[in-house]
Amino acid sequence: MSGSRAAATAAGRFSRVLPGVLLLALCAGCTGGAGAQDASGASGAGAGSAGVGDALFPRLGNGGYDVRGYRLALDYTPGSHHLRGTARITARADRALSSFHLDLAGLRVRKATVNGRPAKAARDGTELVLTPAAALPRGRTFTATVVYDGEPKTLTGDDTGKEGWLRTHDGAVALGEPTGSMTWFPGNHHPSDKAVYDIAVTVPQGYTAVSNGELKGQETRGHRTTFRWHSGEPMASYLATVAIGRFGIRTTTTGKGLPAYLAVDPTEAAGAKDIAKQVDDVITWESRTFGPYPFASTGAVVDHLPGLGYALETQTKPFFDAAPDKTLVVHELAHQWFGNSVTPRVWKDMWLNEGFATYAEWLWEEDHDGRSAQQIFDDFYDGTDDESEGIWDFPPADPPTVASVSDPPVYGRGAMVLHQLRRAVGDTAFFTILRTWLKDHRHGNADTEQFIELCERKSGKDLTRLFDVWLYGEGKPKNYG
Repeated sequence: MSGSRAAATAAGRFSRVLPGVLLLALCAGCTGGAGAQDASGASGAGAGSAGVGDALFPRLGNGGYDVRGYRLALDYTPGSHHLRGTARITARADRALSSFHLDLAGLRVRKATVNGRPAKAARDGTELVLTPAAALPRGRTFTATVVYDGEPKTLTGDDTGKEGWLRTHDGAVALGEPTGSMTWFPGNHHPSDKAVYDIAVTVPQGYTAVSNGELKGQETRGHRTTFRWHSGEPMASYLATVAIGRFGIRTTTTGKGLPAYLAVDPTEAAGAKDIAKQVDDVITWESRTFGPYPFASTGAVVDHLPGLGYALETQTKPFFDAAPDKTLVVHELAHQWFGNSVTPRVWKDMWLNEGFATYAEWLWEEDHDGRSAQQIFDDFYDGTDDESEGIWDFPPADPPTVASVSDPPVYGRGAMVLHQLRRAVGDTAFFTILRTWLKDHRHGNADTEQFIELCERKSGKDLTRLFDVWLYGEGKPKNYG
């Protein structure tokens, strides 16, 4: 998510209460059936759990299986705001399952099958419980298909921050951090369960539907056009997106030959006239700084969505609610490494996304004749930087509530942790640590403990005090010498 100076004021950008929290709170516990044995040999089969036990979002995601891939077929008409969808989910059972859960907010389930056979579908708040005709043995790969439709929801938090399926002036966009993806497709919506995606979107002729990854086909039949997108690298569901509108499209390649797909709302065309060059420049610099770009393509979606107040690092094509400046592009593209390729295992580790992307801004400024990273750090410490307000409210690695995972300590103080690490170990070790982190966990999940262990191993230093003070310590440190 955006950490840019240009995106909004610090208070407006960071205080966004994460939408969907109230919706999740309404979900009562779902009960499962007793253990059983069936003809498939699924001895002791039981219900999969509702939630993966995330400390901040205990009901988000689902236990008992690992999704390998999503194949989504969507049909949307902006005028009627009606979505029809078929989700085909391929997963592997981690244990014998008599039933399992998917996250889905709103929308009507018309039909559900598991391995081609009818399955019972029950709803309880944001939980969709599927009971297959036969229990699923542990280790079995299975396919669940859900046919659904309705008017997709926009989730709104206490400060009016919005996510989910949002209507725009000429279409719609789906934004999923942290829970919004459940408003437009059923799935295991916790970042610890990444998967590959194929997303086909059918819209009225004259509209364009943009999604993650690479465009594999476009076909018009009658007065409707289908766009087929493929993401071959694993993706957390909150990074999945669909943007529908009358975009101006530009396809190009970066200087290193990376395909780039740029979609710009005509209203923002003048302000975003340099977006292709901005993406090229930033990808080149970040690849040099952090290591190889982790995906098969890049790009951006520049929409016109007044009042949204944030950008989002949707995988391969960051979403901007208006024409961005280069600092904002730096931040969102840095997330392609930090957050998208290497994704936090739990939401408390959000600083591994936002602290790193914010520090990328500092490094960019340092490398482009602006303030040094040390000067920016000093300005944050002294409270003279516009974005420093609120950075001492809680430790970056311990946001106390769901509403605080996008607050200033996660961004600004998270970047300060990294700068103190850089000072402690030196530039050579610091950038080796970053590159090793990205290489070792490429397209996977990781947590703060693993990052600390890597820092100490690569530097050969005991960094306990540094992390105790800057990452886990309460309040403003008295000094930083």
